[in-house]
Amino acid sequence: MQIVRQMEVDDLKQVMIIENANFSMPWTEKGFLTFLLRHDTLFLVAEEEAEILGYIGVITVLDEGDITNVAVKQSRQREGLGNLLVSSLLRLADELGIKTMHLEVRASNEQALSLYKRNGFEAIGTRHNYYESPTEDAITMYQKISI
Repeated sequence: MQIVRQMEVDDLKQVMIIENANFSMPWTEKGFLTFLLRHDTLFLVAEEEAEILGYIGVITVLDEGDITNVAVKQSRQREGLGNLLVSSLLRLADELGIKTMHLEVRASNEQALSLYKRNGFEAIGTRHNYYESPTEDAITMYQKISI
């Protein structure tokens, strides 16, 4: 059975395997640790029988959140885990008083764009050449939280 819970420092070994497999310019373990120790961030993991299947992170400022990263273990993609993580984060953010959520996503990442749209996000702009390796535009998305 899959559960969603807050990420802990002990999760980083498994998280880093997923991070490195999914991104051309992955965060470092030190980068994750730095964010985990901050009071203005929230990171969740989806877990099944002590195995981390995916994670999501958000930085908050007042009543707004900015999703920093979402990733699912490649062997477990297309099972609804991304949707579970995003919807869980949005519910928790609502409980914490977050009113709006923002994110950037690679323009070519149709799977992620579809996931975010299903969860109520709207495309609001483009950041040209935002991503590296390869260079690519980011689609900026926004959602007013009202779950």
